[in-house]
Formats: sequence, C-alpha cells, structure tokens
Amino acid sequence: MRIIIAGAGEVGSHLAKQLSSKDHDITIIDLNEHPIAKLCSTTDIMSFLGSSTSISILEQSRIDITDLVVAVTSDESVNITTAILAKKLGAKTTIARVSNAEYVSSENLDLIKSLGIDYLIYPEELAAKEIVKLIEHSAATDIVDIEGGKLSIVGIKIDKNVPVINMTMREIAEHYDISSFRVATIHRNSETIIPSGENLLKLNDQVFVITTPSGIDKVLKVVGKSDTSIQYIMILGGGKIGRLTAKLLEDKFQVKLIESNSEKTVELANYLKKTLIIEGDGRDLDLLAQEAIIDMDAFISVTEDAETNIITSLMAKHLGVKKTIAQVDNSDYVPLTQTIGLDSLINKKLIAANLISRFIKKSNIISSLSFSGMNAEVLEYVVKEGTPITQHMVKDLKFPKNSLLGGYIRNKIGYITIGTTQFQLNDKVVVFTLPGSTDKINSFFN
Repeated sequence: MRIIIAGAGEVGSHLAKQLSSKDHDITIIDLNEHPIAKLCSTTDIMSFLGSSTSISILEQSRIDITDLVVAVTSDESVNITTAILAKKLGAKTTIARVSNAEYVSSENLDLIKSLGIDYLIYPEELAAKEIVKLIEHSAATDIVDIEGGKLSIVGIKIDKNVPVINMTMREIAEHYDISSFRVATIHRNSETIIPSGENLLKLNDQVFVITTPSGIDKVLKVVGKSDTSIQYIMILGGGKIGRLTAKLLEDKFQVKLIESNSEKTVELANYLKKTLIIEGDGRDLDLLAQEAIIDMDAFISVTEDAETNIITSLMAKHLGVKKTIAQVDNSDYVPLTQTIGLDSLINKKLIAANLISRFIKKSNIISSLSFSGMNAEVLEYVVKEGTPITQHMVKDLKFPKNSLLGGYIRNKIGYITIGTTQFQLNDKVVVFTLPGSTDKINSFFN
C-alpha cells in the first residue's frame, strides 16, 4: 500500500513507525529537516523536504498512484489543503487532522467529502472520549476497543494485596476461569514481557489484558479490583479536551471545571449547561481545598502543560482522589509517569495515530497499536485463504517467541485464543509482539 504522510511531528512519526514494513511504501513530507532525518535513520521510508501543499512536491512523491494520504501537520489549514490537492491529483483516499470541532460536526460532513477529504481526525475529541471510557471503567489505566468493543485491551496496575501477586500465568489459569480474557503483556520497570505459562505477576506490574465484553468484570475480580463508584469529578483545564470531556460527562456526573483564563470561563459557562465553572489556578492548594477536592472521586488534568498535569494529578492522588487522569503529550515523560503513581495517561497524538493505523486495517492490511511506555506492538490481521496461520491449531503453529495470539473476531463475535483454536478465512486476529518478530509473524498471514 502506498501511503504519503504529511507532517513528521509526533503523530506523523509515530504513524510512520507503525506502518513501515514490507507491506507498505511510506513517503513523508515535512518542512523541517531534523524530524525527517531522525525518522529516516530508524525506518525504511522515502522523504521530501518542503510543503505538502506544493503541487510539484506532491507530484514528485507520485501522488497519482498513492493509495492513502494522511495530513497530520500541526497546521489545520495545511492539512485540509493537502488532502484536497491530493485527491484532485489522483490519491485514492485522504485523511486530514483538524483542530476545529465545526469540521467534524455531522451537518458538515457532506461538504467536507465534496471537497475531496474522505476522513477527518480530531485528536481532542478522541482524547475526550478516551477519558470518558476511563471514568466509566475506573479500575483500568488504559482501554482500547477493537471492532466496536467486540474485543478490548484493558490496562491494569497490580497493587499490593492483589490475590494473584507472585502467581504464574499457569497457576492463574488453574485457579480462575480465564476463558474470556488473557494477560497479553506485562510492563515491569523498563521491561516489556510477552508472558508464557511460567511468568509471574509482581507488585507494581502494569499488565495489558485482552478480553471479550463479558470478561472485563472477571479480569477485575481476578486482580482484586472493581470499578470505583464515581459521582463527583473535577477537571483542570478548559481547553478543547477539557470542555469536550465536561460536555460528555455532565449529564451523568457532578462536574467542576477549573480554568484560569477569565474570557475562557465565560465561553465555558455558555457552552456547558450543568458543569460548575470556576475561575482560578488549579495548582493552588487553597483553591483545591475550597472546592472540596477531598470529596472528588476523579480528577482530570488536561491543561496544555504536561508538568502541570502531572503535578496536580499527584497532588489530587495524595489528597485521596480515587481516580486521576493526566494529559501528557510529551513522550519523554511517559517512562517517569508510569512509576510515580499516576492512574492513567492520555496522549492525544498517540490516540490519533492508532486510529489512523486501524483505519487502514479495513483494507485487509496489517495495522498496529501501541501504548504509552510499552515496548510492544499490538498487530491486527485479517486471515487470508490458504495462509500458514490456517493450517494447524494454535498449539501446533510454532508461532514466534515473544509473540502471542491474543484473540480473534469471527462472524462479528470476539473470542480469546486458546491452544485448540484454528483460524479461518476472514477471521480478524489480534497479535501481541516485541520488536523484531514482525517479519516472522507476517509469514504466517501471507
């Protein structure tokens, strides 16, 4: 598949790394030489230095035979113009990243498509929806739905007094019904493990579990957790993510939103009907005390400053708030935040890149997901007729080490893979793997 990515920022770079395999021919375009050079040093891709709105550069990149153009620069107008030009010059499908909610409203979708833009990605809205899922499943640190929730990947922190601490995967299977879920990866300190039967679960492990819809409650029971009853929520930051999150939550929960900008608080008061808007500095402990932070069930920090989000979330946790969520778009902070006690992280750029990658799967092309701080990939495949993956039951496949066949979707129903599973034509299979095994895994599906 020929793909052109406009923008070598965090979204474009992450997407290029996810998709750079022998199955894709990737070209990236950016005005800045440094991110292009950095990306080309670690991936096998083509690059062009310049503007993606330049017709000559698009033509040099062979736009006329390109399957997909993804415009994800930091400039919304550049992305829209790139997508329109690309479509007119022969690209089959175009995706543009936008920062204006007006563009993604249902009444404007026909207009957008008439211009030649097939899909719009609004990262702030995606992040807000992710936050809502984490509030609804408060015991989880991460939740990603596959095929509309037919399967889900749930992140969970192993705390003290959890009954499965120091038990192996085999012992857990012997003591509990795990037919509807499976531990797929373990993140321990700076190491990511694809577990076998003899791997232990240890205190402070971050585990990612693949589960069917009926398995989420069972997973939480096994690790000694349950979703906390949440009623009162405090949000710090009235930017796009904060206001969208409040809008999605205010009908079900009691929501307070703190914003330091006085003009923005007036706009928020007009936009949000049930949320209490407070003007002030959310880093001020006295203000938080006045607004009864100790009575909050959840604290969500989504300002534009990662340090503020981390520090205020830690303050809230120290004051007894049960669930904390922090927006951290700077990937350099991710390893730190996994070890200092934060419940959940939101990275809108990573969420956007994952969504775009999964969109490509609809064309029966491999796609991949990744999670903050985890050195592993989650690959999705569509099973083709006569491929090696269909020839034997899973237990007899000799699948690569450090890889795991987690689950599959057949006839719109999600299942967890077991030893006697035998994959069939058009099954959608979810694979967890460490770096270095992708080529071997591809050989089973091609």
